[in-house]
Amino acid sequence: MKADEMWKVSTGKGVKVAVIDSGVNPATSSLKGQVLSDEVPTSVAYGATKDYTGHGTTMAELIAGTGAGDGLQGIAPGAKIVPYRIAYGDLKDKAERAKTANSAQAIRAAADSDAKIINMSYGSPGDSTEEAAAIKYAQSKGKLMFASVGNNAEKKNLIGYPAAYPYVIGVAASDESGTVGEFSEYGNYVDLAAPGLNIPAWCDATFRSYCDRAGTSMSAAIASASAALVWSAHPNWTANQVLASLIDTAGRDWAKDDPSTYLGYGLIRPRMVLEQSNFNPGSANTDPLARENTTGVTDEAGNSPSASASTSPQPTKATSGGRTSTAASTSDASDNTTMWVALGAAAAVLAIGGGAFAVIRSRRTA
Repeated sequence: MKADEMWKVSTGKGVKVAVIDSGVNPATSSLKGQVLSDEVPTSVAYGATKDYTGHGTTMAELIAGTGAGDGLQGIAPGAKIVPYRIAYGDLKDKAERAKTANSAQAIRAAADSDAKIINMSYGSPGDSTEEAAAIKYAQSKGKLMFASVGNNAEKKNLIGYPAAYPYVIGVAASDESGTVGEFSEYGNYVDLAAPGLNIPAWCDATFRSYCDRAGTSMSAAIASASAALVWSAHPNWTANQVLASLIDTAGRDWAKDDPSTYLGYGLIRPRMVLEQSNFNPGSANTDPLARENTTGVTDEAGNSPSASASTSPQPTKATSGGRTSTAASTSDASDNTTMWVALGAAAAVLAIGGGAFAVIRSRRTA
Protein backbone atom coordinates (compact mmCIF):
# COMPACT_ATOMS: atom_id res chain seq x y z
CA MET A 1 0.00 0.00 0.00
CA LYS A 2 3.08 2.24 0.32
CA ALA A 3 1.70 4.31 3.16
CA ASP A 4 4.55 6.80 3.21
CA GLU A 5 3.74 7.75 -0.36
CA MET A 6 0.00 7.93 0.32
CA TRP A 7 0.54 10.19 3.33
CA LYS A 8 2.28 12.76 1.12
CA VAL A 9 -1.11 13.23 -0.52
CA SER A 10 -3.56 12.44 2.29
CA THR A 11 -3.59 11.32 5.92
CA GLY A 12 -7.36 11.35 6.27
CA LYS A 13 -7.42 14.81 7.82
CA GLY A 14 -10.89 16.29 8.11
CA VAL A 15 -12.67 12.94 7.95
CA LYS A 16 -14.45 11.40 10.93
CA VAL A 17 -15.03 7.67 11.18
CA ALA A 18 -17.74 6.27 13.44
CA VAL A 19 -16.50 3.03 15.02
CA ILE A 20 -19.41 0.89 16.21
CA ASP A 21 -17.83 -1.76 18.36
CA SER A 22 -17.02 -2.77 21.94
CA GLY A 23 -16.08 0.80 22.83
CA VAL A 24 -12.86 2.72 22.25
CA ASN A 25 -10.23 3.50 24.89
CA PRO A 26 -9.02 7.03 24.10
CA ALA A 27 -6.12 6.79 26.57
CA THR A 28 -3.85 4.47 24.60
CA SER A 29 -0.70 6.19 23.37
CA SER A 30 -1.76 5.81 19.76
CA LEU A 31 -5.25 7.29 20.24
CA LYS A 32 -4.56 10.30 22.45
CA GLY A 33 -6.27 13.25 20.78
CA GLN A 34 -7.83 11.02 18.12
CA VAL A 35 -11.15 10.12 19.74
CA LEU A 36 -14.09 12.57 19.68
CA SER A 37 -16.12 11.10 22.52
CA ASP A 38 -17.90 14.41 23.15
CA GLU A 39 -19.62 14.06 19.78
CA VAL A 40 -21.50 10.89 20.75
CA PRO A 41 -25.17 11.66 21.57
CA THR A 42 -26.06 11.05 25.21
CA SER A 43 -28.76 8.60 24.18
CA VAL A 44 -26.11 6.11 23.02
CA ALA A 45 -23.03 7.38 24.84
CA TYR A 46 -22.96 4.93 27.75
CA GLY A 47 -19.59 3.18 27.91
CA ALA A 48 -18.38 4.58 24.59
CA THR A 49 -14.88 5.06 26.01
CA LYS A 50 -14.91 1.89 28.12
CA ASP A 51 -13.86 -0.91 25.79
CA TYR A 52 -14.75 -4.23 27.41
CA THR A 53 -12.71 -6.46 25.05
CA GLY A 54 -10.02 -4.33 23.41
CA HIS A 55 -11.49 -5.02 19.99
CA GLY A 56 -13.00 -1.60 19.33
CA THR A 57 -9.80 0.13 20.41
CA THR A 58 -7.81 -2.00 17.99
CA MET A 59 -10.15 -1.05 15.14
CA ALA A 60 -9.83 2.62 16.02
CA GLU A 61 -6.04 2.38 16.12
CA LEU A 62 -5.96 0.54 12.82
CA ILE A 63 -7.95 3.36 11.27
CA ALA A 64 -6.48 6.46 12.91
CA GLY A 65 -3.73 5.44 15.32
CA THR A 66 -0.78 7.83 15.37
CA GLY A 67 1.83 5.24 16.34
CA ALA A 68 2.88 7.33 19.33
CA GLY A 69 4.55 5.52 22.22
CA ASP A 70 5.15 2.39 20.14
CA GLY A 71 1.41 2.05 19.62
CA LEU A 72 -0.36 0.92 16.49
CA GLN A 73 0.02 3.06 13.38
CA GLY A 74 -3.23 3.50 11.51
CA ILE A 75 -3.74 3.80 7.78
CA ALA A 76 -5.38 7.24 8.14
CA PRO A 77 -3.62 8.90 11.11
CA GLY A 78 -5.09 12.28 10.23
CA ALA A 79 -8.66 11.05 10.63
CA LYS A 80 -10.67 11.19 13.87
CA ILE A 81 -12.71 8.50 15.59
CA VAL A 82 -16.23 8.85 16.97
CA PRO A 83 -16.85 5.84 19.28
CA TYR A 84 -20.11 3.94 19.70
CA ARG A 85 -20.35 0.98 22.04
CA ILE A 86 -22.75 -1.90 21.41
CA ALA A 87 -23.27 -5.13 23.32
CA TYR A 88 -21.46 -8.11 21.82
CA GLY A 89 -22.39 -11.56 23.02
CA ASP A 90 -19.39 -11.54 25.37
CA LEU A 91 -20.70 -8.60 27.40
CA LYS A 92 -22.15 -10.80 30.12
CA ASP A 93 -23.04 -8.21 32.76
CA LYS A 94 -26.81 -7.73 32.49
CA ALA A 95 -26.72 -4.24 33.97
CA GLU A 96 -24.06 -3.17 31.47
CA ARG A 97 -25.99 -4.69 28.60
CA ALA A 98 -29.15 -2.86 29.60
CA LYS A 99 -27.33 0.49 29.49
CA THR A 100 -25.47 -0.18 26.24
CA ALA A 101 -26.96 0.76 22.89
CA ASN A 102 -27.90 -1.87 20.33
CA SER A 103 -26.47 -1.80 16.82
CA ALA A 104 -29.51 -0.16 15.22
CA GLN A 105 -29.48 2.68 17.75
CA ALA A 106 -25.76 3.24 17.21
CA ILE A 107 -26.08 3.20 13.42
CA ARG A 108 -28.87 5.78 13.51
CA ALA A 109 -26.89 8.00 15.85
CA ALA A 110 -23.85 7.78 13.56
CA ALA A 111 -26.07 8.54 10.58
CA ASP A 112 -27.17 11.79 12.23
CA SER A 113 -23.56 12.81 12.95
CA ASP A 114 -21.06 14.40 10.59
CA ALA A 115 -18.97 11.25 10.45
CA LYS A 116 -18.64 10.32 6.79
CA ILE A 117 -17.74 6.66 7.32
CA ILE A 118 -19.23 3.99 9.60
CA ASN A 119 -17.05 1.01 10.49
CA MET A 120 -18.83 -2.13 11.72
CA SER A 121 -16.32 -4.87 12.52
CA TYR A 122 -18.92 -7.21 13.94
CA GLY A 123 -21.59 -9.51 12.69
CA SER A 124 -24.37 -11.95 13.38
CA PRO A 125 -25.81 -14.82 11.34
CA GLY A 126 -29.29 -13.30 11.36
CA ASP A 127 -30.69 -10.06 10.03
CA SER A 128 -32.97 -7.64 11.83
CA THR A 129 -35.70 -5.39 10.48
CA GLU A 130 -34.65 -2.69 12.96
CA GLU A 131 -30.99 -2.85 11.95
CA ALA A 132 -31.83 -3.02 8.25
CA ALA A 133 -33.95 0.13 8.58
CA ALA A 134 -31.08 1.88 10.38
CA ILE A 135 -28.70 0.93 7.55
CA LYS A 136 -31.09 2.31 4.96
CA TYR A 137 -31.41 5.51 6.98
CA ALA A 138 -27.63 5.90 7.15
CA GLN A 139 -27.39 5.40 3.41
CA SER A 140 -29.97 8.13 2.87
CA LYS A 141 -27.70 10.41 4.89
CA GLY A 142 -24.79 9.79 2.53
CA LYS A 143 -22.72 7.58 4.81
CA LEU A 144 -20.23 5.02 3.55
CA MET A 145 -20.51 1.81 5.56
CA PHE A 146 -17.97 -1.02 5.84
CA ALA A 147 -18.48 -4.30 7.69
CA SER A 148 -16.55 -7.52 8.25
CA VAL A 149 -17.95 -10.54 6.41
CA GLY A 150 -17.15 -13.02 9.20
CA ASN A 151 -14.57 -15.68 10.06
CA ASN A 152 -16.33 -19.03 10.13
CA ALA A 153 -15.81 -20.23 6.56
CA GLU A 154 -13.84 -23.27 7.75
CA LYS A 155 -16.71 -24.43 9.94
CA LYS A 156 -19.97 -23.13 8.52
CA ASN A 157 -20.12 -20.34 6.01
CA LEU A 158 -22.98 -18.27 7.43
CA ILE A 159 -24.37 -15.13 5.86
CA GLY A 160 -23.11 -12.31 8.07
CA TYR A 161 -24.99 -9.14 8.91
CA PRO A 162 -24.61 -6.15 8.71
CA ALA A 163 -22.18 -6.97 5.86
CA ALA A 164 -24.94 -8.61 3.83
CA TYR A 165 -27.38 -5.70 4.00
CA PRO A 166 -27.79 -3.52 0.90
CA TYR A 167 -25.57 -0.42 0.99
CA VAL A 168 -23.01 -2.03 3.32
CA ILE A 169 -19.62 -2.89 1.82
CA GLY A 170 -18.70 -6.39 2.93
CA VAL A 171 -14.93 -6.78 3.37
CA ALA A 172 -13.05 -10.09 3.19
CA ALA A 173 -9.56 -10.84 4.55
CA SER A 174 -6.44 -11.60 2.53
CA ASP A 175 -2.77 -12.24 3.31
CA GLU A 176 0.31 -10.49 1.93
CA SER A 177 0.07 -12.29 -1.42
CA GLY A 178 -3.60 -11.49 -1.90
CA THR A 179 -4.70 -15.00 -0.99
CA VAL A 180 -8.06 -15.07 0.77
CA GLY A 181 -7.90 -16.21 4.40
CA GLU A 182 -9.34 -19.69 4.83
CA PHE A 183 -11.53 -18.39 7.65
CA SER A 184 -12.93 -15.49 5.60
CA GLU A 185 -16.59 -16.06 4.81
CA TYR A 186 -17.72 -15.83 1.23
CA GLY A 187 -20.78 -15.14 -0.86
CA ASN A 188 -22.22 -12.58 -3.23
CA TYR A 189 -22.21 -10.00 -0.44
CA VAL A 190 -18.39 -9.82 -0.40
CA ASP A 191 -17.53 -6.53 -2.12
CA LEU A 192 -13.87 -5.81 -1.40
CA ALA A 193 -10.88 -7.38 0.33
CA ALA A 194 -8.16 -5.96 2.59
CA PRO A 195 -5.29 -7.30 4.70
CA GLY A 196 -6.48 -9.48 7.56
CA LEU A 197 -3.74 -11.86 8.70
CA ASN A 198 -0.74 -11.55 11.03
CA ILE A 199 -1.72 -8.21 12.53
CA PRO A 200 -1.07 -7.04 16.11
CA ALA A 201 -4.13 -6.24 18.20
CA TRP A 202 -4.81 -5.61 21.86
CA CYS A 203 -4.87 -8.96 23.62
CA ASP A 204 -7.67 -7.93 25.98
CA ALA A 205 -9.26 -5.02 27.82
CA THR A 206 -6.28 -4.57 30.15
CA PHE A 207 -4.41 -2.88 27.27
CA ARG A 208 -1.08 -4.22 28.47
CA SER A 209 0.13 -5.93 25.33
CA TYR A 210 -0.59 -6.76 21.71
CA CYS A 211 -1.25 -10.24 20.33
CA ASP A 212 -0.99 -11.61 16.80
CA ARG A 213 -4.48 -11.73 15.28
CA ALA A 214 -6.30 -12.45 12.07
CA GLY A 215 -9.83 -11.74 10.90
CA THR A 216 -12.17 -9.77 8.70
CA SER A 217 -12.70 -7.18 11.43
CA MET A 218 -9.33 -5.70 10.64
CA SER A 219 -10.03 -5.90 6.92
CA ALA A 220 -13.12 -3.74 7.40
CA ALA A 221 -11.15 -1.21 9.45
CA ILE A 222 -8.43 -0.98 6.80
CA ALA A 223 -11.09 -0.44 4.15
CA SER A 224 -12.67 2.32 6.26
CA ALA A 225 -9.28 3.97 6.71
CA SER A 226 -8.59 3.72 2.98
CA ALA A 227 -11.89 5.47 2.24
CA ALA A 228 -10.93 8.19 4.73
CA LEU A 229 -7.70 8.84 2.82
CA VAL A 230 -9.56 9.20 -0.47
CA TRP A 231 -12.38 11.32 0.95
CA SER A 232 -9.91 13.65 2.64
CA ALA A 233 -8.15 14.19 -0.69
CA HIS A 234 -11.49 14.73 -2.47
CA PRO A 235 -13.82 16.29 0.11
CA ASN A 236 -16.45 17.18 -2.48
CA TRP A 237 -16.98 13.59 -3.61
CA THR A 238 -20.03 11.65 -2.52
CA ALA A 239 -19.99 8.24 -0.84
CA ASN A 240 -20.82 6.71 -4.24
CA GLN A 241 -17.79 8.33 -5.83
CA VAL A 242 -15.39 7.33 -3.05
CA LEU A 243 -16.58 3.73 -3.28
CA ALA A 244 -16.47 3.74 -7.08
CA SER A 245 -12.86 4.89 -7.02
CA LEU A 246 -11.89 2.10 -4.63
CA ILE A 247 -13.67 -0.52 -6.75
CA ASP A 248 -12.15 0.77 -9.99
CA THR A 249 -8.60 0.61 -8.60
CA ALA A 250 -8.90 -2.61 -6.57
CA GLY A 251 -6.27 -5.24 -7.33
CA ARG A 252 -7.72 -8.23 -9.21
CA ASP A 253 -6.90 -10.62 -12.04
CA TRP A 254 -10.51 -11.15 -13.12
CA ALA A 255 -13.01 -9.03 -15.00
CA LYS A 256 -14.42 -6.10 -13.07
CA ASP A 257 -17.96 -7.01 -14.09
CA ASP A 258 -17.56 -10.56 -12.72
CA PRO A 259 -16.67 -10.13 -9.03
CA SER A 260 -15.27 -12.96 -6.96
CA THR A 261 -17.34 -14.69 -4.30
CA TYR A 262 -14.27 -14.64 -2.06
CA LEU A 263 -12.64 -11.26 -2.73
CA GLY A 264 -15.40 -9.26 -4.40
CA TYR A 265 -13.99 -6.60 -6.71
CA GLY A 266 -10.48 -7.13 -5.36
CA LEU A 267 -7.92 -5.92 -2.84
CA ILE A 268 -8.38 -2.31 -1.83
CA ARG A 269 -5.60 0.02 -3.06
CA PRO A 270 -6.24 3.68 -2.16
CA ARG A 271 -2.80 4.70 -3.41
CA MET A 272 -3.98 4.09 -6.96
CA VAL A 273 -6.61 6.78 -6.46
CA LEU A 274 -4.47 9.23 -4.54
CA GLU A 275 -1.66 9.30 -7.08
CA GLN A 276 -4.07 10.52 -9.77
CA SER A 277 -5.08 14.07 -8.89
CA ASN A 278 -7.55 14.17 -11.78
CA PHE A 279 -9.11 10.76 -11.06
CA ASN A 280 -12.64 10.50 -12.48
CA PRO A 281 -14.92 8.87 -9.87
CA GLY A 282 -17.99 8.83 -12.06
CA SER A 283 -21.43 10.21 -11.31
CA ALA A 284 -22.16 11.47 -7.80
CA ASN A 285 -25.54 9.75 -7.78
CA THR A 286 -24.63 6.40 -9.36
CA ASP A 287 -24.45 3.51 -6.91
CA PRO A 288 -21.40 1.39 -7.87
CA LEU A 289 -23.01 -1.61 -6.15
CA ALA A 290 -26.46 -1.14 -7.68
CA ARG A 291 -26.56 -4.71 -8.96
CA GLU A 292 -25.71 -6.20 -5.58
CA ASN A 293 -27.95 -3.84 -3.65
CA THR A 294 -30.89 -4.62 -5.93
CA THR A 295 -30.39 -8.37 -6.05
CA GLY A 296 -29.63 -8.82 -2.37
CA VAL A 297 -28.00 -11.89 -0.88
CA THR A 298 -28.33 -15.12 -2.82
CA ASP A 299 -26.82 -18.57 -2.59
CA GLU A 300 -24.88 -20.26 -5.40
CA ALA A 301 -28.16 -21.27 -7.03
CA GLY A 302 -29.37 -17.68 -7.01
CA ASN A 303 -31.90 -18.20 -4.23
CA SER A 304 -32.51 -15.70 -1.45
CA PRO A 305 -32.16 -16.75 2.20
CA SER A 306 -35.12 -17.11 4.53
CA ALA A 307 -37.14 -14.09 5.56
CA SER A 308 -35.78 -11.58 8.04
CA ALA A 309 -36.12 -12.16 11.73
CA SER A 310 -37.68 -9.48 13.86
CA THR A 311 -34.60 -9.38 16.04
CA SER A 312 -31.03 -10.43 15.35
CA PRO A 313 -28.80 -12.71 17.41
CA GLN A 314 -26.23 -11.03 19.62
CA PRO A 315 -23.44 -9.73 17.38
CA THR A 316 -19.96 -11.09 17.67
CA LYS A 317 -16.66 -9.55 16.81
CA ALA A 318 -15.21 -10.84 13.57
CA THR A 319 -12.00 -12.79 14.37
CA SER A 320 -10.55 -16.03 13.23
CA GLY A 321 -11.25 -19.04 15.37
CA GLY A 322 -8.63 -21.26 13.80
CA ARG A 323 -6.26 -21.38 10.84
CA THR A 324 -5.66 -18.13 9.01
CA SER A 325 -4.97 -19.24 5.44
CA THR A 326 -1.41 -20.02 4.43
CA ALA A 327 0.08 -17.51 6.85
CA ALA A 328 1.31 -18.79 10.18
CA SER A 329 -0.37 -16.30 12.46
CA THR A 330 -2.09 -17.40 15.63
CA SER A 331 -5.54 -16.51 16.81
CA ASP A 332 -7.46 -16.85 20.01
CA ALA A 333 -10.18 -19.38 19.37
CA SER A 334 -12.33 -17.84 22.08
CA ASP A 335 -12.33 -14.47 20.33
CA ASN A 336 -14.72 -14.62 17.42
CA THR A 337 -13.65 -11.30 15.94
CA THR A 338 -11.36 -9.82 13.30
CA MET A 339 -8.61 -7.57 14.52
CA TRP A 340 -5.22 -6.63 13.22
CA VAL A 341 -2.97 -3.62 12.80
CA ALA A 342 0.65 -2.91 12.24
CA LEU A 343 3.06 -1.54 14.79
CA GLY A 344 5.05 1.62 14.26
CA ALA A 345 4.85 2.48 10.58
CA ALA A 346 2.37 -0.33 9.99
CA ALA A 347 4.88 -2.16 7.84
CA ALA A 348 3.16 -5.53 8.13
CA VAL A 349 -0.11 -4.18 6.80
CA LEU A 350 1.20 -1.59 4.42
CA ALA A 351 3.61 -3.89 2.63
CA ILE A 352 0.64 -5.43 0.87
CA GLY A 353 0.37 -3.87 -2.51
CA GLY A 354 -0.20 -6.26 -5.32
CA GLY A 355 -2.74 -6.88 -7.96
CA ALA A 356 -2.26 -10.65 -8.14
CA PHE A 357 -4.55 -12.97 -6.23
CA ALA A 358 -3.81 -16.63 -5.59
CA VAL A 359 -7.38 -17.67 -5.03
CA ILE A 360 -9.74 -20.26 -6.42
CA ARG A 361 -12.28 -17.92 -7.92
CA SER A 362 -15.96 -18.60 -7.65
CA ARG A 363 -18.11 -16.68 -10.08
CA ARG A 364 -21.07 -14.87 -8.63
CA THR A 365 -24.48 -15.93 -9.79
CA ALA A 366 -26.09 -12.57 -9.14
